[in-house]
Amino acid sequence: MPVILLASCGPQGRDAQGRVPLWPGSKYSEADRTRAMLKALDYIDRSARANFASQASDYTYCFYSIAATARDPELRAAAARLAPVYAKRWAATAATVSPKATSDDVADMIFGWLPASLVGQSDARIKPELARAAARFTAVDFLLFDPTKEPPPADIPTDCSYDSAINPRGATVCRKCGRPLRMRSKYDVWMDALIATYTGDRYGVHLGATYRDVLQWMPAMRPYLKLSQTTTANFHDTLYALTHVVYTLNDYGKYLLPRDLLPQEFAYLKANLGEAISLHDPETMGEFLDTLKSFGLNASDEVIRTGITYLLDTQRADGTWGDPKQKDTYTLYHSAWTAIDGLKDCRWQGEGLSFPEVRPLLDSMRQRVR
Repeated sequence: MPVILLASCGPQGRDAQGRVPLWPGSKYSEADRTRAMLKALDYIDRSARANFASQASDYTYCFYSIAATARDPELRAAAARLAPVYAKRWAATAATVSPKATSDDVADMIFGWLPASLVGQSDARIKPELARAAARFTAVDFLLFDPTKEPPPADIPTDCSYDSAINPRGATVCRKCGRPLRMRSKYDVWMDALIATYTGDRYGVHLGATYRDVLQWMPAMRPYLKLSQTTTANFHDTLYALTHVVYTLNDYGKYLLPRDLLPQEFAYLKANLGEAISLHDPETMGEFLDTLKSFGLNASDEVIRTGITYLLDTQRADGTWGDPKQKDTYTLYHSAWTAIDGLKDCRWQGEGLSFPEVRPLLDSMRQRVR
């Protein structure tokens, strides 16, 4: 755990240099946090300009999301300037649906058109086209399983690491090269299904199943194992699944969530934040902080102070986080995005849910726990 250096603060809450500390005794000021977030946003912008085609929908969602949720006026204004630029670029590159589009292609287009349309790009022509294309596919095509019939499975292999071949469910060796295959965890499968169905339902195009169909399996995913009880990979998959339960329920930073609505999930996230430090994982730390703040935690809570200090301690000069040897484009910009989300305060619109109709389902899950 990083050491928090104490600074003496005067009666107006300013330190000896006249800065406003993030909290009494913090070695960082509000200006330091804003500077770190703007530096990270600038890196994402540079990355998007150079690599937009490779992750176009994700970049588009990133700028929209920060602009829509950030409380810091400088960060919000900077993201608001960038969001329409990349939404327009997205619209120009995703104007039609290819007759050869796969289920992944269609889902990705919807993921990009959701933020682009919210920023102001017209989807009047493309949306019906996307709906017709999506209707060609099943839940298994989009999600790799049918959540109306079964929980997220643990027998879906990853693409072969040697030749990238896609293998059928249950396969243990690659049908192309014969090498052993690694199975995706059920949490990894669940996370992708949560994101896809949230996006489809939010945009209004059915992706084989509903968000409720996927969310209903949360009791089957419990109990959540600690790092000491499982592999690092499965621990990460569990964390990311739970952070995306929160994201998809709170409309990615729009609503606060009552802690008693997801008692086990809240407790697990709060108890395991320190593992992101022990694993030297700032990307995960950003999601920890972002989701814990959704439950009303703030800089008055030690767990939030610890996480924010860690992120400010570990940002690199170019605005990114993580291993200096890291070259993967996605990892670099996505860690910057999650760190911004972890550092920033949101403009909450009170307590609520992305889909209010799932409240009875969540209440029934809570009662089952008791």
